[in-house]
Amino acid sequence: MKIAVSGKGGVGKTTLSSLLARYWARKGYRVLAVDADPDANLGSALGIDTSGIVPVAKMEALITERTGLKPGTVGGFFKMNPKVDDLPEALGRERDGVRLLIMGTVKKGGGGCVCPESVLLKALISHLVLYQKDLVIMDMEAGIEHLGRGTAQGVDRLVIVVEPGRRSIETAAKVKQLTQDIGLHKVAAVGSKVRNAEQEEFLRSNLDGIQLIGILPFSEEIARADLESRPPHLDDPQIFQAIEKIAAALDSETA
Repeated sequence: MKIAVSGKGGVGKTTLSSLLARYWARKGYRVLAVDADPDANLGSALGIDTSGIVPVAKMEALITERTGLKPGTVGGFFKMNPKVDDLPEALGRERDGVRLLIMGTVKKGGGGCVCPESVLLKALISHLVLYQKDLVIMDMEAGIEHLGRGTAQGVDRLVIVVEPGRRSIETAAKVKQLTQDIGLHKVAAVGSKVRNAEQEEFLRSNLDGIQLIGILPFSEEIARADLESRPPHLDDPQIFQAIEKIAAALDSETA
């Protein structure tokens, strides 16, 4: 499976990504967790020490080696299809069956940057989605910056994490529109921080055609884990039951 997780900042997409990654690793899958959010926190949510890890987008020597052009260079020719198949193994850091890869982001003025950094990132994402044999979970930013038209066809499901609130619903609608623009129609939603049936009904009534496949309820354990900068306990009954249902829904959708 190749799962991309998106949503408004702070809704719990990194928490969901980490819990799914750990759940599937426990089931025996080889899991590659990809942090494609500029505000990279997936390592902390997985309990992986990220000190010393340089995001791929900032590895100037690697980018120069693989593309043939130094980042920041104005003009010049570079490879549009750099070698990337060895990078997940070489650059990842692993714990409990989950390997973490931190992508980083390309910060450039103007849109549509065609530069060595962006070319390497897009080639790497394409490889992960289309050719990587591991189960891949991508924790993305609110947009779909790292996905292109060709790559989108290989994503089994884009999961938009939403919390009971109008702004979160609006972000979900924008993400859905972006996915349609690139031909990715396999979109679902997961409710996060839901406290009661009324809030769940609010989500179901306002998602405007986006299928709600599961609920990750508000959890004191998740809140404590965030305060203590550690992964939530997957064996917490409330958390485990919710993640098991969400994973089963994703499994059935991609079968």
